[in-house]
Amino acid sequence: MSVSYKEARETHYWLRLLKDSEYFVEDQVGSLVNDCEELLRIIGSI
Repeated sequence: MSVSYKEARETHYWLRLLKDSEYFVEDQVGSLVNDCEELLRIIGSI
């Protein structure tokens, strides 16, 4: 589970980076960031 959590945190980092650099439209990345945060909460609670 620790590897899964680490990979999800890295994905969250890259999604935020893409969002902040305006590489994608806010609407496109916003839902992905929210989904990733939800996965982090689920994995973290296990």
